[in-house]
Amino acid sequence: MSEDTEVTPAQTPTPPHGQSTGPQRTRSQHNTTPPSHASNDAQATFVRPADLLRPKPALQPSAPSRPQPERQIDRDERAGLQACRDFLRARKCYDVLPLSFRLIELDVGLTVKESLQIMVQCGIVSAPLWDSSTSTYAGLLTVNDYLNVVRYYNLHADRLKDVDKLILSDLKDVEKVLNVRAPETVSASPEAILYDALRKQLVSRARRIPLVSYDSDTQRTMVTSVITQYRILKFIAMNVKETDMLKKPLAVIKLGTYTEIVRCSMDSSVLDVVDIMVTKNISSVPVVTTEGVLLNVFEAVDVIEILKSGDYGNLTWTVGRALSARSATHPGIYCCSIDDGLDTIFETIKKSRIHRMMVVDDSNVLKGVLSLSDILHYLLVDGEEHGHVEGKMTYGA
Repeated sequence: MSEDTEVTPAQTPTPPHGQSTGPQRTRSQHNTTPPSHASNDAQATFVRPADLLRPKPALQPSAPSRPQPERQIDRDERAGLQACRDFLRARKCYDVLPLSFRLIELDVGLTVKESLQIMVQCGIVSAPLWDSSTSTYAGLLTVNDYLNVVRYYNLHADRLKDVDKLILSDLKDVEKVLNVRAPETVSASPEAILYDALRKQLVSRARRIPLVSYDSDTQRTMVTSVITQYRILKFIAMNVKETDMLKKPLAVIKLGTYTEIVRCSMDSSVLDVVDIMVTKNISSVPVVTTEGVLLNVFEAVDVIEILKSGDYGNLTWTVGRALSARSATHPGIYCCSIDDGLDTIFETIKKSRIHRMMVVDDSNVLKGVLSLSDILHYLLVDGEEHGHVEGKMTYGA
């Protein structure tokens, strides 16, 4: 029960139509009959045999175009990407972990309601699952699992009375009823090369990597920690000074999602937005005006704030009311310009905990969404041989 992933490049304008592309051809008439038989009708044009026998002039080959000299900004970008990849290849997964951290695991026998209370009290949005009957790692519980539960009971309101009895091991059945493709459970050993683990993660729709070790004495697995995309990117930002060389604008490297962006208004229903998140497999929806001006971003974690009271009737709230119930410590939303490079975005990651950036213009009109998945995909794949990765995540990351 992990979260899923995936971005499309910016569209290029279509050239104008209707313009003439060459000189207009006209047909001349030839008088091929004696004058006494001439008429006002158009006469047929005959082809002379000599026309077929005469060799046509050979086409002159066009001169090969000279390759454009590489610019300094291109060399810097390539060097910056290579430095990031070399760094990740030289590190193990456990290197990302802080010196001190805590890990909260939830047993699959807990009810969904109990797990929600634990998540709220501990201030976490995901937790590894543990099957005590087999003493094995059983997957990852994320906010998306709660969204699935909300959508399930919205479609089957007659079963809402049983919601408090739903246990975590039943979430797979909820996914089947909703016809939601369960994300691949991706895990890695703490000793694994970080670069290899991240490439493996990109193939799946996971946004987190549980670090699972194997005890050869007991022949059982043990969850060491869970590393997130933000922690990985901050690890890079704090240790790879060459990120300052990544100055090519987002518009040039075509990074982010700029078409078919799902959005909502302040008057949209929370239930409608949850339905969009589940069907589109995203974890956030920008809130805009009718003119497209960005006002806020409704996130999956906002649903947790609504559900923590235990009153599922609050899901009928509007998005505006739900956002007003946010904690005063909410960090807000982070924006950037299509002319910004990854160097400035990495500076932001150093200082702030972000999950995505909204791409806006000077009038704050929403133009696109840049997810952490997009950034990781660019760092790991762009320009690499066999670099295409299936299952690239969308901006919900």
